[in-house]
Amino acid sequence: MAVKVKICGVRTPAILETAAAEGADYVGLVIFEKSPRHVEVEEARVLGAIARGKIGIVAVLVDPDDRLLDEVADRVRPDALQLHGSETPERVAAIKARTGLPVMKAIGVRDAADVAKAAAYTKIANMVLFDAKPAPDAAVPGGAGTTFDWTLLSGVGLTAPFALSGGLNPDNVAEAVRLTGASLADVSSGVESAGEKDAGLVRRFVQAAKAAAPQARAKAS
Repeated sequence: MAVKVKICGVRTPAILETAAAEGADYVGLVIFEKSPRHVEVEEARVLGAIARGKIGIVAVLVDPDDRLLDEVADRVRPDALQLHGSETPERVAAIKARTGLPVMKAIGVRDAADVAKAAAYTKIANMVLFDAKPAPDAAVPGGAGTTFDWTLLSGVGLTAPFALSGGLNPDNVAEAVRLTGASLADVSSGVESAGEKDAGLVRRFVQAAKAAAPQARAKAS
């Protein structure tokens, strides 16, 4: 099965259309004011309307309150939510129940202890996303373009499909998929040039990730 690809931090119709045309599976719409990739709910609604039927829509939220959850679910109508904050397993369960949407929970990774935290979420979230852990004083919880030690994901008994993020780019995504067996490769800054999404980098990333999938699956079996 080919690895799925999510292009995160999409802010323009042009890049959304490129992602869909090149075979990406999802676009991520970041609704978090501290992020340089933030879009307002109305902007996300417009982008979601363009994406619907062409590519999956993931709303990326950080410790959202119920008011924001209701607004995003009603107006953006995403296919899934990505929770990238300090949401507890109980909060993740409550968000799933409130919105009726699949949920991906991000886990920041610096060491093996961080990877172990995923066990608390695997029976609640629809998928866990392993991302590079930000610095303690970081303004945002992801999208900084840094990697973590991918070998931390081997030999830890991960039985459910999981997503991988953190410093991925067209040149390293194939190795990352092969080493980890990730089911989904999530990229943001790795397909940007001068702070903006680059159509050529998006194309190269999707091609590299999809080409790596057969070897990753063979290794994981």
